[in-house]
Amino acid sequence: MGISTFEGVVENGVIRLPADVTLPEKARVYGVVPGVESAPRARIRTPRLARPEQAADFAKEVIQVAPDARV
Repeated sequence: MGISTFEGVVENGVIRLPADVTLPEKARVYGVVPGVESAPRARIRTPRLARPEQAADFAKEVIQVAPDARV
C-alpha cells in the first residue's frame, strides 16, 4: 500500500485539496489535523453482573396484549 501526503484546507466543513490533486472514487483517506485539540470521546460500557449466577433475577416476561383500537 502506497501512501501519499497532501495539504488541504477546511472550508465550510469540507476538506479542499489543491486543484492538481486527483483521487480515485471511493479511495480510503485519513486526515491528520495538527494543532487542534479534540474532546475525549464518551465511553459507554456494557453493564456486567458482579455475580453472573444472579442473571435469573433479571429475566423478563413478555405479555401479549390484544391491540386496542381506541388508542
